[in-house]
Amino acid sequence: MSHQPSIVELTPPAVFTLNVQSMDLTDEQFEKLCRENPELRLELTSRGELIIMPPAGMKTGWRNSKLTQRLAEWTETDGSGLSFDSSTLITLPDGSKRSPDASWIRHEKWEPLSDDQKEGSPHMALDSLEKLDNPPTLAGDPILPGFTFTVQEIW
Repeated sequence: MSHQPSIVELTPPAVFTLNVQSMDLTDEQFEKLCRENPELRLELTSRGELIIMPPAGMKTGWRNSKLTQRLAEWTETDGSGLSFDSSTLITLPDGSKRSPDASWIRHEKWEPLSDDQKEGSPHMALDSLEKLDNPPTLAGDPILPGFTFTVQEIW
């Protein structure tokens, strides 16, 4: 009797949210939690919810890579700031600690940061925040003048 290999269908890993508000995690405790669990992507909301995500799958990693590549190319040409990938943790004005798919900062905001802040996740005021619902292209104007990204190329 021959044995057929088992076929296992994999489902996307789940994202979990834990309420850790009563723990009142300090910045140092949260950063230690992240370092001790490198196989997970951790974020913390302003409401004290710990978001636990598994590493990105290959398709998501490719999408993030393409977006980061385009932003990095624009950043090199423009020269007015620095770009970061999806593993960069940023502390937003509301206290949440998030890792956007891609981010950018002006040199004027980067240069005053201490070396410790540059190694960590400093509090950052955003130049603009806009939630878009399935746009065909992303345009960076006026913050990133001339930056465009055709979203369809990663979908």
